[in-house]
Amino acid sequence: MELDERKEKILKAIIQTYLETGEPVGSRTISKYSGLKLSSATIRNEMSDLEELGYIIQPHTSAGRIPSDKGYRFYVDQIIQEKDSQVNAMQDMMIQRVDRVELLLKQMAQILASNTNYATMVSGPNYHQTKLKFIQLSRVEANKLLIVVVVEGNIIRNSFVTLDEELSNEEILNLNILLNNSLNGLTIQEINLGVIARLKEQAGIHRQVVEFVLNEVSEAIGSQAEDLQIYTSGATNIFKYPELSDTENASKLISTLEQKELLKGLFDESQAPSASDSQIQVYIGDETPVKTMKDCSVVTANYVLGDGLRGTIGIIGPKRMDYEKVVGTLRTLVTQLNETFNKQQ
Repeated sequence: MELDERKEKILKAIIQTYLETGEPVGSRTISKYSGLKLSSATIRNEMSDLEELGYIIQPHTSAGRIPSDKGYRFYVDQIIQEKDSQVNAMQDMMIQRVDRVELLLKQMAQILASNTNYATMVSGPNYHQTKLKFIQLSRVEANKLLIVVVVEGNIIRNSFVTLDEELSNEEILNLNILLNNSLNGLTIQEINLGVIARLKEQAGIHRQVVEFVLNEVSEAIGSQAEDLQIYTSGATNIFKYPELSDTENASKLISTLEQKELLKGLFDESQAPSASDSQIQVYIGDETPVKTMKDCSVVTANYVLGDGLRGTIGIIGPKRMDYEKVVGTLRTLVTQLNETFNKQQ
């Protein structure tokens, strides 16, 4: 006989109650369990079936029931299945989110270039002081684990590792609890030697698993800082201004807009810790960190999308650019961008 939904709920209630109290669980206790809405008589009948199926046992006459090994196995497998579903849901949400943000930023660069008649550049969201959100370990083979690490921005990193030992589902469950209780909500800077030492001590003989997980956390957070996306538009607007349209200078400037590494210094300075959110910064001539822009003015503003997501919008034009219009446009756009994104969460 397979467990129907009602039997599953009652079994789960028995196990959770027993885990909390350590005492055999009776039908009266389960009848008060939130969400069941069943009479004690109905619960007694279901408990008899569960006992006959081997999911619970009665330690002695007139006592309540406690979970059997088979019952624990069912409970643990259900938890793992639920967590795997959560991870899949996070992955789907991440894909939708990334697609939406990238499209929004590309469109924003095009609209800015069209409205201002200057060249524009927008950095994709980088991860500022990114925090760890979730860790999931799942066994895929006898000595092989799937490690799933989720960081702010719902960025997910999956990896498979081979262990020197075989872990039971109970051991994996305990490691999941330990890792999430110890690390969730911490930035990579906060996962210091003291935190790591305590974690390894609590993990005992499973220290190797902790080391694998910490490596994946570091990679998941670190890779976001390195993978900078930059969207540009309106490069040909440069030719509208005689002081920039000299063939050699214009060629260098257009080439710069196509090279991520050359623009990185400008974005790094705009997003430095001293730069406040949404702050407007104006670089005139030699003030810009990009040498090929020394004949230009560059105006930047930071945007913040929550969950540690932060980027920069830049407008490049001649030194005689309409600063009032550009600064006003950037202030309005940053406000609208933040509001639009947050409404879609």
